[in-house]
Amino acid sequence: MADGTSGTSDQVSGGHLVAKALKAEGVDVIYTLCGGHIIDIYDGCVDEGIEVVDVRHEQVAAHAADGYARITGKPGCAVVTAGPGTTDAVTGVANAFRAESPMLLIGGQGALTQHKMGSLQDLPHVDMMAPITKFAATVPDTARAADMVSMAFRECFNGSPGPSFLEIPRDVLDAKVPAEKARVPKAGHYRASTRQAGDPEAIEKLADLLVQAEKPAILLGSQVWTTRATDSATELVRTLNVPAYMNGAGRGTLPPGDPHHFQLSRRYAFTEADLIIIVGTPFDFRMGYGKRLSPSATVVQIDLDYRTVGKNRDIDLGIVGDASLVLAAVTQAASGRINGGATKRKDWLDELRAVEQKAIEKRLPNLKKNDSPIHPYRLVSEINDFLTEDSIYIGDGGDIVTFSGQVVQPRTPGHWMDPGPLGTLGVGVPFVLAAKQARPDKEVVALFGDGAFSLTGWDFETLVRYNLPFVGIVGNNSSMNQIRYGQAAKYGLERERVGNTLGDVPYDQFAKMLGGYGEEVRDPADIAPALQRARESGKPSLINVWVDPDAYAPGTMNQTMYK
Repeated sequence: MADGTSGTSDQVSGGHLVAKALKAEGVDVIYTLCGGHIIDIYDGCVDEGIEVVDVRHEQVAAHAADGYARITGKPGCAVVTAGPGTTDAVTGVANAFRAESPMLLIGGQGALTQHKMGSLQDLPHVDMMAPITKFAATVPDTARAADMVSMAFRECFNGSPGPSFLEIPRDVLDAKVPAEKARVPKAGHYRASTRQAGDPEAIEKLADLLVQAEKPAILLGSQVWTTRATDSATELVRTLNVPAYMNGAGRGTLPPGDPHHFQLSRRYAFTEADLIIIVGTPFDFRMGYGKRLSPSATVVQIDLDYRTVGKNRDIDLGIVGDASLVLAAVTQAASGRINGGATKRKDWLDELRAVEQKAIEKRLPNLKKNDSPIHPYRLVSEINDFLTEDSIYIGDGGDIVTFSGQVVQPRTPGHWMDPGPLGTLGVGVPFVLAAKQARPDKEVVALFGDGAFSLTGWDFETLVRYNLPFVGIVGNNSSMNQIRYGQAAKYGLERERVGNTLGDVPYDQFAKMLGGYGEEVRDPADIAPALQRARESGKPSLINVWVDPDAYAPGTMNQTMYK
C-alpha cells in the first residue's frame, strides 16, 4: 500500500482500514446509527464506495445486516456506537446467531488511553457478545484493524454460518499508521473453502437407504437456501420420487403445485414414514426436539455443524456437510437404481396427497369467510393469491404469522423470510430494508402483527427516505394474541387481557404521516383491491386490516412453541 516513489509513507486511519477490509469482503452497504466513536468508518466507506444507510434504532441496523446476508449469501454488516448503541444491537445479533446468518457487528468503544476510567459509553461489549457470536474481540492496534475484520468474517463462515463482533476503541479507529505496516487481506486470498461434501461411505449408505425405502420423506430446512442447494434438492426429490417438506428459508425450494411439494401432511408423514431425512434443521422446538418423528423410522440428519447432528434425538445416520454437495452426491450414488423414480412410491405420494387435500378442505370455509372483523385465514389466503414469482415474502409477528405459515407459499427459492428460531418480533421493517436494497428488482410483501410492527415501525420512515417501495400488511387485532390465548387457557378468561392488549392504532394513517401509502380494510372483499393499489402506488405502504381478535392459529391453540 505504500506509495513507493518517495521517502515518506502514506498514512491510513483505522476507520479507512476497516472500510478497505469490508470492500475486500464484498460488503457494499453498512447499516448504522451514528455515534462519535465510529464516524471514521463512515469516512472510509465513502472513499471505498460502500453505502452508509442510517436507521433510527440499532436493533434495526443489526436485523438489516442479518436480512442482507440471508438474501445475498454475502456477509451483512452493521456499525453502531459504544454502550447503548451496542446493547441496542444485541437482539439483532442474537437473532442472527440462532438463524445461522453471517453478519459482522462493529461496535465503538472508549479510547484505550481511558481504559477503566469511566469513559463515555464504556461497557464490556466483548464479554456481552461472546455467548451470542462465533467470534468476539477488541481491535488492539490500528495496524490490525483490517486484519481483524477479515478474521471476524472468516469465523462467520466456519461450519454453520453466524455473526461476529468487533469493538474498536476510539483512539485505535482514529489513529493513522504507515500504510505498509497495515495488512489489508486481498479479496479471495485469505479464506479457505469450507464446503464439505460429506463422508463418502455415509453418502453411499444414504443412497442405499433411499433406494430401499418404501415410505421416505425429506425436510428441507434453512441450510438448503444457505448453501444454495435448491437445484441439488430438487433433483434428488424428483429423481428418487421423495415427498418434500420445507421450513424456514427452505420454503420455496419446490414451487407450489409441484408433485413432490407437501405442506399440511408433515405430521402424518413423520408418523408413517420408514425413512426420514432432515436437512439443515436442528431438533429444536420446531421439531418437537425430535419427538415428532416416528420411533420406528430410520432417521438421517444432514447439517453443516457436527454439534447439531444427533442433538436431542438419536439418529441412524449423520452427515456433516454442505447440503448442495451432499444431496447431489446422494442423487448420483442412487441414480439409475430406482426405475428413474417414475413409479416407485406412487401409492405413498397419493396417500400423502389425500391427507393434504383433507386438511385443505377442513380450513377452506375460513379461507373464504366473509365476516367482519376479518378471519386471519382469509387475510393470508388473499396475500398468498397476491404473490408473484418475484415476490419476497416477509413474516413478522406471532399468531398472524403462524396462520401465514400454513397458507402462504413462496413461488421461488430464497423468497421467504421470517425471524427464525429465536422468534424475534420486529424483524419485518429491517428485513424489508435489506431485501429491497439487495434486490431492487424484486417485489417485497411483508405481513406484520400489530404488536410486531410497533417494535421497529418507525424505520418505515427510513424506507420512505430511501425510496424503497414495498407492500406492507398489518393484521391488526389490537392484541398480542399468541400470548393472550395461553393466558386465557392457563388462568381463565378474567385474566386473558393482562399485559397483552394494545390500542386500536390506524397504521394506514401512520404510513401516510411518514410519506407512504396507506389504506384501512374492514371488509374481506376489499383486501385484494387494496393490495393492488399499494403495489401500484410505488411507495412504502401499510394496509391496516382489522382481523378477528378471537380467531387463533392452530399452532397457537396447541401452544406447540412451548412444548
